[in-house]
Amino acid sequence: MRRYSPYIEFDRRDWADLSDHSTPLPLTEQELEQLKGLNEHVSLQEVQEVYLPLTHLIHMYVGASQQLHELTSSFLRKKARKTPFIIGIAGSVAVGKSTTARLLQTLLSRWHTHQKVDLVTTDGFLYPNAVLEEKGIMNRKGFPESYDIKRLITFMGDIKSGKPNVRAPRYSHLTYDILQDEESVINNPDILIVEGINVLQVKKESPLFVSDFFDFSIFIDADEKDIARWYIERFQLLRQTAFQNPKSYFHGRFSNLSEEEAHAAAKHTWKSINAKNLHENILPTKGRAQLILKKEADHAIQHIYLRKL
Repeated sequence: MRRYSPYIEFDRRDWADLSDHSTPLPLTEQELEQLKGLNEHVSLQEVQEVYLPLTHLIHMYVGASQQLHELTSSFLRKKARKTPFIIGIAGSVAVGKSTTARLLQTLLSRWHTHQKVDLVTTDGFLYPNAVLEEKGIMNRKGFPESYDIKRLITFMGDIKSGKPNVRAPRYSHLTYDILQDEESVINNPDILIVEGINVLQVKKESPLFVSDFFDFSIFIDADEKDIARWYIERFQLLRQTAFQNPKSYFHGRFSNLSEEEAHAAAKHTWKSINAKNLHENILPTKGRAQLILKKEADHAIQHIYLRKL
């Protein structure tokens, strides 16, 4: 008996055929370079074949959501506040979530019906390092218990209720900590993209989850061996660049390591922290996403899985 799947599977060619090929690509090579993360490989062809159809799909979801909102308000005879369409993007460390989020933000903002597209990452809702040290969980950074989930839920609730000027804490990957005097202000966007490894996670003891606020959710997937290799490659690049900055949290730890020593350190970190988090908390949430983008060893997205309606 064939096993039932809640997803419709597309290979890249079939997915690309869903796009309106008469629509010009609203992105230049220079813009793409600015959007790509460290060690990320995304071509304009992939933008055309994968991301453009995806933005068309999300555009339709946004339109349907706006129409339903208007119809519901009319039925209730009550003028409701405008609320953003919220997209969640999840996946492992080093799988390319941030690049996907920035690409979608840029492409979606070029539709005239939803030009204001904001982006926040859940890194800003990590507890400050001082709190993590006090709790004795500095080595669990990125695991569910290292996030101020209450603050994140409050933020999501304020956004979804249409409140203006909602503030979100900001995180620095250079200092590896929360920026105490800096915040992002989200003021009634048409679309809000929320990116982070934890956005689809659930806790049995919690009555409300971050994903309860999502209108659409995406999981970036790849084989673990490929993600591990990308993580190690990125670590080596950071050792040669950002870690050389004296202000970097990792300057004294990794900047003077040899290539072999850095490879060993990255491999150990992957196995002891990131792989563990992947198996315990991230992979189990993949099936909760409405769309899964599956990457191959060369970073290229070759398979797309869309949840059936």
